[in-house]
Amino acid sequence: MLVRHGLSSFNLDQRFQGRDDLSSLLEQGVSQARAAGQALAEVPLTAVYSSPLSRARDTTRLLLEAHGQPLSIDFDDDLLEIDLAPWSGLLRREVRQLYPEQERTWRQAPETMELQRQDGTVHRPLPDLMVQAQRFLDQLLERHGQALAGGAQATVLVVAHNAILRALLLQALGLPASGFRRLRLENASISVLNLEREGSGRIQVQIESINGTSHLGEPLPEKGAGPRLLLVRHGETDWNREGRFQGQIDIPLNANGLAQAEAARRFLAPVPIQRAYTSSMARPRQTAERILVDHPGVPLTSTTGLLEIGHGLWEGQLEKEIGAAWPELLADWKSQPHTVQMPEGETVRDVWDRSLTTWQRIARSLDPAETALVVAHDAVNKTILCALLGLGPEAIWSIKQGNGGVTVVDYPQGADSRPVLTCMNLTAHLGGVLDRTAAGAL
Repeated sequence: MLVRHGLSSFNLDQRFQGRDDLSSLLEQGVSQARAAGQALAEVPLTAVYSSPLSRARDTTRLLLEAHGQPLSIDFDDDLLEIDLAPWSGLLRREVRQLYPEQERTWRQAPETMELQRQDGTVHRPLPDLMVQAQRFLDQLLERHGQALAGGAQATVLVVAHNAILRALLLQALGLPASGFRRLRLENASISVLNLEREGSGRIQVQIESINGTSHLGEPLPEKGAGPRLLLVRHGETDWNREGRFQGQIDIPLNANGLAQAEAARRFLAPVPIQRAYTSSMARPRQTAERILVDHPGVPLTSTTGLLEIGHGLWEGQLEKEIGAAWPELLADWKSQPHTVQMPEGETVRDVWDRSLTTWQRIARSLDPAETALVVAHDAVNKTILCALLGLGPEAIWSIKQGNGGVTVVDYPQGADSRPVLTCMNLTAHLGGVLDRTAAGAL
């Protein structure tokens, strides 16, 4: 579990902090740290790691006090914030004035930016930070990997800073530093990664959620310039609960799915929505219609481009039934899904192409001030999010989409520019920080 430190004095002043220990938590930051601890109170922790810088150190201490579980804190220098010397302490406008070329590069292509220290040495802050992040991940797996190997569960809390946490997410997903600006992390936000050791010994990484902030009093981070899309997975069906492959069979929501849609309605009630789109199937349409109760007059458009993956002959069957008839194909579906042609059905690439075409068409149709609701399915959402993050079709299992989960995608420079994954798979409105929705088949 990754938590960014609470609001600091430099955050408020819009100063560059870097790894100098010159700022401290504000009263609001103290409250945020305690709120994060209360939100995590239901989660037993195995170990706690923190940056040694005071804003992170104090956040960790306050969080653990509110959490109620006495644990020692391991302060790790590999969780230090990005080294932005000689910018540390300067206002953002001062950096724009003093270092115009480097500041522009920092905003547009930070992985290529170089800075010169006072002693004349030149360093590349973001590539260096990526190395640091990978070193921390390697050490974390070395310390806690035995639990994974034995099938046990360990929940590790990591409290650090904006840039290093983004670097950790990129390294966990095997993404390059060029993806740095595709992620957003608010002060005291909570993100969840799941690590599982497969039979081959390889570690499978799944991003469960990113940048959850509802424990801070607002459902979503503030919208800036450019259009925003709210991507929601439909509520639960009986087949989700049973683990039955449903694909394009039109199964409606069950009672729990309707309750999840109602929870999503309450969660998104204060969020302005101007347009809405849904897959043409019943389960996402029911979810969208329930959410839109608090947004009267918003038109709902159905599209076949957002249909769930067609499982062909697998539809309606349980995994054990599929495994009996197509054991090798099912094994490939679990390990390398991009290689599988469903018997009389679709491939992940088929879903990828039509989903992204539909998504881009929706995004380009929005005015900069508009927010659109998009309600679809597990495989559809996963392919869209993989593409937005820079992952390929082979990585769909790296993304989790819970029934009724909410994802936020912003386009600060317009729909034809780089997207920002502002939040992913928020499920706190369904009963807690962790996603406990049905883990059934697509």
